[in-house]
Amino acid sequence: MEIRSFLAFDLPEGMRDAVSRVSSELKPLLPRARWVRAENMHLTVVFLGQIPESSIEEIRGVAKSVCDRYGAFDIALKGIGVFSGIHNPRVLWMGLQADLERMSHFRNALQRKLRPFGVQEEKRPFRPHLTLCRFKKGVRGGATLAKILDAYKDFSGPFYTLQELFLLKSDLTPRGSIYTELAGWPLSGAR
Repeated sequence: MEIRSFLAFDLPEGMRDAVSRVSSELKPLLPRARWVRAENMHLTVVFLGQIPESSIEEIRGVAKSVCDRYGAFDIALKGIGVFSGIHNPRVLWMGLQADLERMSHFRNALQRKLRPFGVQEEKRPFRPHLTLCRFKKGVRGGATLAKILDAYKDFSGPFYTLQELFLLKSDLTPRGSIYTELAGWPLSGAR
């Protein structure tokens, strides 16, 4: 049996609260978007896709070996943006500021070690973000979206520390995704 899964950081409570407040402010302005529930938000590091359940134990070992080498990451919320451009938006996201170079090395180390499990390597630079909402196909951004992007371009929050990576299972349902934690590893290294 295969399971849909990914490696991610859970959001610290204060950061989740800030994202929830912003989402609540913006929801009435973008009623045709599908909003991500705050309790479902996380920072995805590597999307594993469909993996055989029989590989979970080995994947746990691989993830632990990388987490044992890296220390915690400090991150903060920073700005709002959109994927696919303002005229044909697909995703409205909240940006994150962090030590991007070190986080990129962490993601790349995980990807290299996960290659034997069929995990596709992401070639684009690691740009951490939180998905606020997804737009239905054909929705145009227009003036409302332009105003939102302008109003929140300088939005920022305090720094929080990410100390543990999780392996999450994702079950897709008509009411949205349901995530189940399968394992977690503290970042205990010096890198």
